[in-house]
Amino acid sequence: MRTMDHHLECIGCRSRYPSTETAYACKSCGDLLQVSYNYDDLRESVNASLWKSRPLSVWRYEELLPLDEGSVRVSLGEGGTTLHRSARLGKLLELNDLHVKNEGENPTGSFKDRGMTLGVSKAVEIGAKKVACASTGNTSASLAAYAAKAGLESIVVIPHGKIALGKLAQAIAHGARVLQIEGNFDDALKAVLRLAQSNTNLYLLNSVNPYRIEGQKTLAYEIWDQLERKVPETLIVPVGNAGNISAIWKGFQDLSQLGLVSRLPRMIGVQAQGASPITQAFRRGQCEIRPVPNPETIATAIRIGSPASWKKALRAVKGSGGLMETVTDEEILHAQKLLARLEGIFVEPASASSIAGLKKLVEAGAIEKHENVVCVTTGHGLKDPEIVQRMFEKPITVKTDQRSLEKALGLNH
Repeated sequence: MRTMDHHLECIGCRSRYPSTETAYACKSCGDLLQVSYNYDDLRESVNASLWKSRPLSVWRYEELLPLDEGSVRVSLGEGGTTLHRSARLGKLLELNDLHVKNEGENPTGSFKDRGMTLGVSKAVEIGAKKVACASTGNTSASLAAYAAKAGLESIVVIPHGKIALGKLAQAIAHGARVLQIEGNFDDALKAVLRLAQSNTNLYLLNSVNPYRIEGQKTLAYEIWDQLERKVPETLIVPVGNAGNISAIWKGFQDLSQLGLVSRLPRMIGVQAQGASPITQAFRRGQCEIRPVPNPETIATAIRIGSPASWKKALRAVKGSGGLMETVTDEEILHAQKLLARLEGIFVEPASASSIAGLKKLVEAGAIEKHENVVCVTTGHGLKDPEIVQRMFEKPITVKTDQRSLEKALGLNH
């Protein structure tokens, strides 16, 4: 891996910062930062044909990841998740070409591993001793696992009583110091951001960290590779803090800048109805969101009322000619069941929001039958098994004799 020529750039006022500076927001206007490259140089140095000789993974695309030559890669084998051709679900929805990109196959069970492999590698590169995040669950699990691999201390700040136990168990198992605070995710993020800004040896790894986004953008590269180097017409993503939809859009833009694709997908973001500030802003035609003070949804991973990357998400959706949609908890649970029973893919509720959004948009005529559609499912169902235990069918208790078993199964003659 060679040293990449890159810098940090404000998404608002375009102020530039050197890559050696640890920053999470613009000092001039307070907007988020992103990693920017000289694409003319990259076009000369990137050999896309070489990628095919490497395993499908985040690090297949190392030339497009901003880590210096000689830096340690902290990896658990992330990426390379399956792009499932979903014929049975497609038939139900009357879609000819539907795929599901199942990010629950990542090492800790969610898409967060893509960003965390690069983020923790960057933490090691700059000499940080501790990494930290605010989390509704998946980020904490991923941060703790990668920190353990790197030998770093991990600190997780979570909203009290608002996190799925399966995810919290992962963070605890990997040795994270977990702090529960009064308030919601937005309060937790503000608290941990203050800690990172006042402690130089503490590296923040929420999606406000621009290097996290760089790891997550590889999801776009993989989809392109798995579709035989073609771009889907429509890509649907669950939206909580909005880092993922922003990252995927950046990944497709990279491919376009490098001359590897001739068009870009329509990006569709799906939020839970009880936590949908970006969707509401999109529908109102506004360029600013109105935060939801008390977001509520069964989909804990996207229960975020003031998403940090809202501006990037709106730009991705509007720039691609896409849209935003909301789904109810009932629609999410129905979609979770459909995907599990028609395609054998078990996802957590937040992940199923992309499927619920797809169903709703097909029925409304916003997605046509001939379109090539990819739905991203972001986390494994075992992240939140309590939902299934509480909301789905219960086991049937029967006697062990054959007659009782046949009667319960409807096999009586």
